[in-house]
Amino acid sequence: MAEISFPLPDLGEGLIEATVLEWLVAEGDRVERNHPLVEVETTKSAVELPSPQAGKVVKIHGEPGDTIKVGDPLIVFEVPDDTAGIVGTVPKEEAPKRRVRLSPVPDED
Repeated sequence: MAEISFPLPDLGEGLIEATVLEWLVAEGDRVERNHPLVEVETTKSAVELPSPQAGKVVKIHGEPGDTIKVGDPLIVFEVPDDTAGIVGTVPKEEAPKRRVRLSPVPDED
């Protein structure tokens, strides 16, 4: 079995954090993909986050009332080894670096 961490996703509109309102699953629960996991609140609205992965919930990060930053771990799933690379997240230190090609700036005379 492999473990996959699901971080708090970017919820848009420049938001950098969200507050946990209510967990809809518990450690030890088995969930299917798109099963509701948690309700979080941002400065804009309350949002229910679905599971990106089928598996067993092995760790929940944060209690109701806790603020979690975008990209920080939210929940950890245990999944069969043969499905671990299909859906999941790559730890930040292993994430591929984005390359940006800059065009030269013309000289102004």
